[in-house]
Amino acid sequence: MSTFSGLGTALSSLIAQRQALDVAGQNVANANTVGYTRQRVTFSSVSAVQVPSMFSTNDGVGQGTRISSVDRLADVFLDAKLRVATSSSSYLTARAEAFSTLEKSLGEPGSTGLSTQLSDMWAAWQEVGNYPDKSSSRAVLLESSRAVTQRIGTLYSDVRTQWAQARQSTVALVDEVNGAAESIADLNGRIAAITASGATAHELEDQRDLLVTRLSSLVGAVADRREDGSVDVLVGGNALVRGPRVNTLSVAGATSFDQATATPGQAVTIVWTDRPTQDVALTGGRVAGLLSVLAPSDGTGSGGPLADTAARLDALATSIAAQVNALHGPALRADGTTGGDFFTFTAGLPPALGLTVRPTDPAEIAVGAVGGGALDGSVADLIGKLGTSPTGPDTQWSTVVVDLGVRAAGAASRAKVAEAARTTAEQQQVAQASVDTDEETVNMLAFQRAYEGAARVLTAIDEMLDTLINRTGVVGR
Repeated sequence: MSTFSGLGTALSSLIAQRQALDVAGQNVANANTVGYTRQRVTFSSVSAVQVPSMFSTNDGVGQGTRISSVDRLADVFLDAKLRVATSSSSYLTARAEAFSTLEKSLGEPGSTGLSTQLSDMWAAWQEVGNYPDKSSSRAVLLESSRAVTQRIGTLYSDVRTQWAQARQSTVALVDEVNGAAESIADLNGRIAAITASGATAHELEDQRDLLVTRLSSLVGAVADRREDGSVDVLVGGNALVRGPRVNTLSVAGATSFDQATATPGQAVTIVWTDRPTQDVALTGGRVAGLLSVLAPSDGTGSGGPLADTAARLDALATSIAAQVNALHGPALRADGTTGGDFFTFTAGLPPALGLTVRPTDPAEIAVGAVGGGALDGSVADLIGKLGTSPTGPDTQWSTVVVDLGVRAAGAASRAKVAEAARTTAEQQQVAQASVDTDEETVNMLAFQRAYEGAARVLTAIDEMLDTLINRTGVVGR
């Protein structure tokens, strides 16, 4: 190696160590940046000159060092694990939240719950049976019966409102999915262009990975990396993003609760915008969880929780009307006429919303049996005993509340387990990708010392050259 080549060797070290310090500084600067993935430089030695020339010879010693690459320390397997766990957790959390909201809307047990109001109504029937001639007892009966019908209607309206809100949330989330997909496609184009030029686009990749993880939480998306640095984002096995191109999603199917509760019920679906007849087979994510909540009833109680609850409220309203009317219809009023239906339904409305009390005057309530006499209240006693009947409305409503409570508890438990798995996966991913400031401090000290050493080599060679050029041949003068 020639004397002058030592200057190039020292210079290469100065340049490489400075670049390494720049990377370490970038890591420290982004220690608290969400989604930032730490970077590391890879040094490689510069080989010795292979072809000797008049001015340079090969003595077997290399010519310094260089930065061969700046690596982004992401782990694709940990990233994929986090996205799968996020997809499952988001799906189960959406269902658990829906069940929790639905359970709270029932208000059971509570002083204003339907169970309490049913008990008050049966007690009012028994009171009328004990005192059939008291108009005040009959007035209380009418009021407590109206309270029951209003409560059932309110419960149904709450379920319908929750369904509408869930659908609105689904539309908003699908719009967010399309926006994120557009951003990923744009980043794909920019990253591919930068990578093709030989530069790195690590910060853009960080932004893209955050968006992919967000899509995993929304629609269970997975990513497939290409050789040019771009990624394909797949949903249900089909490409949502392919390089710089996007296939957007749309919400189709039922637009109202009445459509979901019809026979047969219409489901809310997610379709491809350019292929509106093809459903997107979502396997996870919050949107899939909301779709399961919005699903129509399957008739067995294991379909969409909102439609199932609405169907059970309709069945409860029908049962109350049928059982009370069966006893009240042939019963006698004080004037000797039959009572007819006590409960009726408003045409065009679901039974739970259309259930009403037909009598408007306490005298229209029939409580006596045929041949029982003017003060007979035996029919009212029989109606009051429906509250304790094993096939009565109270038992039916209790079954609804218990079943919903069990499903809500199960959904909450599964969501909790899935969230724990997601948290573990996130911690593993963060441990791999996040910046350790202590480690970076040590690295910076090492790079600084190497830089100082290279500078010292440069100074030593400079002094040697000064002696060789300016002082050789002047000894003894």
